[in-house]
Amino acid sequence: MVQDASFYNQNPKFYVAVDNVIFGFADGKLQVLLQQRDFEPFSGELSVQGGFVQENEDVDTAAERVLFERTGVHDVYITQVGTFGRLDRDPGARVVSVAYYCLLDKARCDDEKVKKYHGVWVDVDSLPELHFDHTEIVRTALFHLRMFIGRKPIGFYLLPENFTLSQLQTLHEAILGVTLDKRNFRKRVADMTFIEKTGLVDKIHSKRGAALYRYNAEEFKNFNKFKL
Repeated sequence: MVQDASFYNQNPKFYVAVDNVIFGFADGKLQVLLQQRDFEPFSGELSVQGGFVQENEDVDTAAERVLFERTGVHDVYITQVGTFGRLDRDPGARVVSVAYYCLLDKARCDDEKVKKYHGVWVDVDSLPELHFDHTEIVRTALFHLRMFIGRKPIGFYLLPENFTLSQLQTLHEAILGVTLDKRNFRKRVADMTFIEKTGLVDKIHSKRGAALYRYNAEEFKNFNKFKL
């Protein structure tokens, strides 16, 4: 049954936005792609990558569109982390935002798209205070990432296709903010059949030539003891 239009007309209308916390990993650091705003409010300041939901798209589609516009990448890990709707969160208008976090290999980013939207990669552990409620959004996204990094094999989205075990351990340390015991970490990895040795050697980042590994998503389907 179609609802009487007056039911909708008597209620307020306001904007719905998406805010993407885009995580990358480089030089042993977890980073987030921020945007140096060239428009008001807070022109010249940093914010997370976001945009408004359009009339012809659903919320998830809007988040994926913003991600592609800002990075040139679309097939990455992206998931909702919460909705932010404090009355005074945006001085420009009444805006409710659905927040997401995205995990991607920085090397896959289209540098021209990053530059077009004034993208700036910032280390998470030296994140400046952001306007709106964007600091809270980043912290919420980081909380979710830390909560799931040991439960789901999502960290591989932040790494190149082939990686060393040292890179894998450093990634987990950067996300969790702790130092992990090398021997125990590698013992757990050795039990995970979905982390495969490629037969290739990394001669760029390792003087001795460290073995390269890859993640096998199909093999993970048969594995139910994941914990790193």
